[in-house]
Amino acid sequence: MGSGQSSEKLHCNRYLNGQGPPPLVQQANEGLNGMGKELNSCQPEGQMTWVILHRDLPGFPDNNTLQINYIFPDGIQTEKQPHPGQPYAGLRLCAYLPDNREGRKVLRGLDKAFNQQLLFTVTTNIDGEDMVTTASIPLKTQPDGGNKADGYPDPDYLKTVRKLLKDKGIE
Repeated sequence: MGSGQSSEKLHCNRYLNGQGPPPLVQQANEGLNGMGKELNSCQPEGQMTWVILHRDLPGFPDNNTLQINYIFPDGIQTEKQPHPGQPYAGLRLCAYLPDNREGRKVLRGLDKAFNQQLLFTVTTNIDGEDMVTTASIPLKTQPDGGNKADGYPDPDYLKTVRKLLKDKGIE
């Protein structure tokens, strides 16, 4: 995707039931990000890219926005995932960070966590279908709308994510 934007729309809301996510603290305490039961934290093959958007996020009026794009194609589960040999649905997700010093630190941490296969996992949703979803690090998947819409403003988000990454050995 480089420094340009893709003409393909990335769907940024991963909640299948149409409701917003649970509060960030609840997500972190449960080790989930609002989706079904986590069966295994083995992240499938995928891609992480980011671009700079020339717009600010609520709460960060003087900064551009980092848009992180995660793409996981549909696939077949390996022995490290809940149902080896069975298919899983992929995921296209974008997340947002302010383009400032703290946001860049979080971006570096998320990149390390992605490369260590800690950000996503294959889980079974409430309909019994296996799919890729976030693991234990919550992502801001909306640029605005506040905490209830998984967006900004959220003054504690960067600090919370840095703590969760640190707890996983990523600084």
